[in-house]
Amino acid sequence: MDRLVDRSLGAEVCGITGARDAVPERARIVVVGGGLVGAAVAQHLALMGESDVLLLERNVLGSGTSWHAAGLVSRGRGSVALSELASYSVDCYAGLQAETGVDVSLNQCGSLAVARTPGRWDELCRQHMVVGQIGVETHLVGPDDVRELWPLAVADGLVGGFHQPQDGHVNPGHAAMALSRAAHSRGVAVREGVAVEGVRVDSGRVAGVETSQGFVAAEHVVLAAGLWTRRLAGMAGVNVPLHAAEHVHARTVPLEGADPWLPVLRDLDGYFYVRPESGRLLVGAFEPDGRPRPVEDVAVGGFAEFAPDWDHFCGVRRLAEDRVPALRGVEYDRFLNAPESFTPDGNFCLGETAEVSGLFVAAGFNSQGVIYAPGAGRALADWILHNGPGFDAAAVDVQRFSRQQGSTTYLRERTRESLGQLYAMHWPHRQPQTARNVRRTPLHQRLEQIGACFGETAGWERANWYAQPGQKSEYEYSYGPQNWFEQAGREHRAAREAVALFDLSSFTKVEVVGPDALEVVQQFCTANMDVEPGRIRYTLMLNARGGIELDGTVTRLDADRFLVVTPAVSQTKTLWALRRLARGRAAAVFDATSGLATIAVMGPRSRDLMTRISTADWSDEAQPYTRAREVEVASGQALVLRTTFVGELGYEIYPTADLAVNVYDALVRAGDDLGLVHAGYHALDSLRCEKGYRHLGHDIGPGLTPAEAGLMFAVSKRKKADFVGRPAVESGREPRWRTAFVRLDDPRVLLHHDEPVLRDGRRIGRVTSGAYGWTLGGACGVAIINAGEALEHAGGPIEVTITCGVTSVPATLSTEPFYDPTGSRLR
Repeated sequence: MDRLVDRSLGAEVCGITGARDAVPERARIVVVGGGLVGAAVAQHLALMGESDVLLLERNVLGSGTSWHAAGLVSRGRGSVALSELASYSVDCYAGLQAETGVDVSLNQCGSLAVARTPGRWDELCRQHMVVGQIGVETHLVGPDDVRELWPLAVADGLVGGFHQPQDGHVNPGHAAMALSRAAHSRGVAVREGVAVEGVRVDSGRVAGVETSQGFVAAEHVVLAAGLWTRRLAGMAGVNVPLHAAEHVHARTVPLEGADPWLPVLRDLDGYFYVRPESGRLLVGAFEPDGRPRPVEDVAVGGFAEFAPDWDHFCGVRRLAEDRVPALRGVEYDRFLNAPESFTPDGNFCLGETAEVSGLFVAAGFNSQGVIYAPGAGRALADWILHNGPGFDAAAVDVQRFSRQQGSTTYLRERTRESLGQLYAMHWPHRQPQTARNVRRTPLHQRLEQIGACFGETAGWERANWYAQPGQKSEYEYSYGPQNWFEQAGREHRAAREAVALFDLSSFTKVEVVGPDALEVVQQFCTANMDVEPGRIRYTLMLNARGGIELDGTVTRLDADRFLVVTPAVSQTKTLWALRRLARGRAAAVFDATSGLATIAVMGPRSRDLMTRISTADWSDEAQPYTRAREVEVASGQALVLRTTFVGELGYEIYPTADLAVNVYDALVRAGDDLGLVHAGYHALDSLRCEKGYRHLGHDIGPGLTPAEAGLMFAVSKRKKADFVGRPAVESGREPRWRTAFVRLDDPRVLLHHDEPVLRDGRRIGRVTSGAYGWTLGGACGVAIINAGEALEHAGGPIEVTITCGVTSVPATLSTEPFYDPTGSRLR
């Protein structure tokens, strides 16, 4: 029997009884999809004590993506949070066979990733640094070690390799059956041959699923149906951006030297992996020119495949033969070409949907489903049962995508790149090449004409930096200073010393209006919003566990009107969180993001510039810090907020989109002799790192509470109105972390994120985000430190392990921001 590609799957094979019985009329939780991920969710719900679970599979267990996956498992990923999920999965597989009696064929032969270029070597060194923080054994090895670990390979042209001895591979179809059997043994009902045909929603909350055997009522529904998840979610009005692509692996005939102890070999620069398979070698491809396929091309009967395409595979095949000469001229006894689903950013989708309460998603894992299934299953089960994620979920939260990113045209184009992204270089600040110029701000053309280099966030084109005359507006990537480094420094200094102009129009802007608007925002915000009109408050939005879901500003525009401003990536989450709270109340919630531009004028001369484009009084008495007002600006009217994310005197101007260019042109004309400089998001990042402002998705997220993030000042203790998460915040739970600020002593070294912070050789925390502080003269950032560490003497010596992962450099730790800790420059 073909051990890897096994079509003899299903409940009967693994001894699950009743799988062909009629479905029950109700279950507390319904999980749709009987592959690795769905089975893992069901199993962990049962492990956590929830047995009223129904697992539904349209065909037979494991017949979706699971049956044809290559089965690779790895503990180490690109971040600490994702490495923790992946590492747990390996441990789970190790115990499944003993628990269930199903042979999952786990072979912990290890893995070996090799680098052909210095840039790739930097990436592998960084991964070594990241994975080491969760206690996983890893080794950086040289070319001679590569030959010893993989005798069939040659080390010609290699810089080195990254060896993870605890990695390996598993039989994914059998693992799906083992997880299902483990769930069933704890009371989960498993049904095969039941198609879910729709999701029923009642007043914004999931009510159950429509199946081929009738309706099943449920309090919670989990869509873990792989590439079919997008269609099912869409029937409920939910956006889950997934698109199918071909994924290929081919297996040789029996080959001498294909020993089972060979590690999984990943030649990332060659876009391929090789692993032993029953005395043969399995060669898989993550080519940069992926082939998207419409879901209509995929058979619904399970075990879907496409026709072999040796011509498309030949480029990767040649690269594999160069690295493993034993593959030259060898015959292949199987070519498997089957569909997998991809998201726009390559990470999977997990969590509760924004649009429908109680509807959860676990999909878009592509070839990483085997790696993440148990870890993601445990995380989602915990999320469901405890009303929020218990880990840093920002990178995988299903709500991170904009509505536009669910477009079929957008997804098809992006998926050509997404498959290859798994093995492409993961440079700092790397930008996608496909599906660009879809969402543009009103100022896009103006900024493009003066040399803006754009990056993409949530589909938005945003000016990250500005090229100088004679310089191309293109990225040249590296792990050291990139080609925009000095330009960002120029932009940074303008904000500190003169005046800088930022186009922040991609900010999420949502208005709440009506007699009950105050009730809605009070429940949404940790800050007290029962303030006079014109007042701006920085606030957090929490989940029921007290974790931080959002941060931003809320401005009371009138007695019954509020403007909520959050990061661009939070558009979906912000809009629907407010809509949920407004249901049944006399309040309207509408998205003003595209209707309003945001032009930020920042720096000590910003007040002078505003006086030149407006007849209004711009004194501190007329508009104090954290105040907003509607005033005449250029040839029209605009809302102006006196607030800042750079740590200087500044104003955010919110003209309607039709007036944005007029306001911009007026600012540029008036600012020339004031030293006005256009500035992008790289400069914004360095400015806020110096000031210690937190960045959602890096420094704060659902894995941290306000106390752990050092943001209790944004939580009102006096307001009478309850807000989401208040009981958790006031429960007195001991914090696990404390937030501090770090600055490297060596001005030549850069920070990114996830670098370990050491004291006396002990790891005491990690950097959550970093940038080069041009005012401070060195890299700086935000860090989380173990709560048990004494920070009263934070100025003492510490070290930070830098990006290459093999060198630690001296640094300074502080409980206060290094730049203007008293906030005097804001006024």
